Amino acid sequence: MKRKYLQLLAALACGVAAHPWQPAFAQAVLTDEQRSAAKSLADSGTLAPELRLSAQDMAWWRDAKLGIFIHWGLYALPGKGEWHMYNDKVPAAEYAKLAKDFHPAHFRPEGWAKLAKDAGARYMVMTARHHDGFAMFDSPSSYGHYDSMHAAAHTDFIAGYARAARAQGLKVGIYYSPMDWRFPGYFAPRELAGNAALMKQQAYGQVRELMSNYGQVDVLWYDGGWLAHQGTDADAAWFWQPEMLNKMVRGHQPKVVINPRSGWQGDFDTEEGDAPITGPVRAKPWEKTFSLSFRAWGYTPGGGAMAPERAIRLIVDAVTRNGNVLANMSPDPDGDIPVDQVATLRALGDWMGRNGASMQDTRPGPYQPVDGVYGSTVKGRDVYLHVLAWPRQRLNLPPLAQRIVAATRMDGRKVWFEQSAAGVSVEVPADQRDPVDTVIRLEMAATVPSLAP
Repeated sequence: MKRKYLQLLAALACGVAAHPWQPAFAQAVLTDEQRSAAKSLADSGTLAPELRLSAQDMAWWRDAKLGIFIHWGLYALPGKGEWHMYNDKVPAAEYAKLAKDFHPAHFRPEGWAKLAKDAGARYMVMTARHHDGFAMFDSPSSYGHYDSMHAAAHTDFIAGYARAARAQGLKVGIYYSPMDWRFPGYFAPRELAGNAALMKQQAYGQVRELMSNYGQVDVLWYDGGWLAHQGTDADAAWFWQPEMLNKMVRGHQPKVVINPRSGWQGDFDTEEGDAPITGPVRAKPWEKTFSLSFRAWGYTPGGGAMAPERAIRLIVDAVTRNGNVLANMSPDPDGDIPVDQVATLRALGDWMGRNGASMQDTRPGPYQPVDGVYGSTVKGRDVYLHVLAWPRQRLNLPPLAQRIVAATRMDGRKVWFEQSAAGVSVEVPADQRDPVDTVIRLEMAATVPSLAP
């Protein structure tokens, strides 16, 4: 991780100034993975460990496996992505004029929630406020009344979203960015300390509103804790004081699951971007988040959508390594989800309908994943093999201490297997294999322990 951080700093040094009061930063040349590597260098765990949730309180989140992210705000209007204001050097006053035209005709969060539910998700996370500073909720703490209730929409979008998600039985998550490009103090927090203090005051007030006014909140997803787009979230802890911020959060929402991007370690780790997932089972619960759009997290016309097969593969590779997936969809200015993203989510839902039992409510193991070949999940006496490729006609696996009683596909068809002290072999005819993930259920004679209980 240290090497990744140094590589990122080198990339930052090659940047160009976006504004006179902004540091050199070449946002466009950094991948999601590079940004994530820097932002996710959270504290070592010594800062406020008492704020972490217990394993029991984290169980629902670990069982869920799939969530749906929603990036939506003023940036949907120009259709150039959520970093449009910064990347295109749009002055704050000019950008704010978008609020006069933001009155979505098709804001129907019930449809969003139904789509998420049908895709197999168990929770959602919606952007309450991104780095541009515009709040998608009724926010008295917003600097300059810069929120959706004081704009053309006259609507609290977070309230509608939260009601719709709960109506579908989904857990409610809220994304919040404490940084705000409208404040020069964000880019020079020591030199412009008074201005930076106003931004911090706004952040504390808005987090309090979000945790107080919308019923039970199940996930708090921070982003943008790194100051001046440099360093890590943990580097900025001196400014945001995340131990105080999240102590306040726990006072309002004792069981909310918190990510690490406030500068505090959080209840789970995050990995951003659609790069392949490799390596062994990870000890700490974590979440892979990526956008279904090829171009950005916010709406971009003609942005295309990730193929269902790729999304399924990312989910399988995350779950078999003790992770979740948070897949992002990007509503257009009217509130409609692009049709290609809808198609991907519907295909994902079809796959989850057939194979969800091998994913949700499971834990990773008993086998360590072999990159590109297989992974496994376990629930009680059921072991689920996720076979991604067949190097030979038969797949040969390490031995299991427990005896296999039966091997079947998820639809009940029997699978040939052989078990001995040397290992386990399984075979599925080539014409019966799934092109992405052939799932085999091994019914065991005794409970099988997970590699990440």
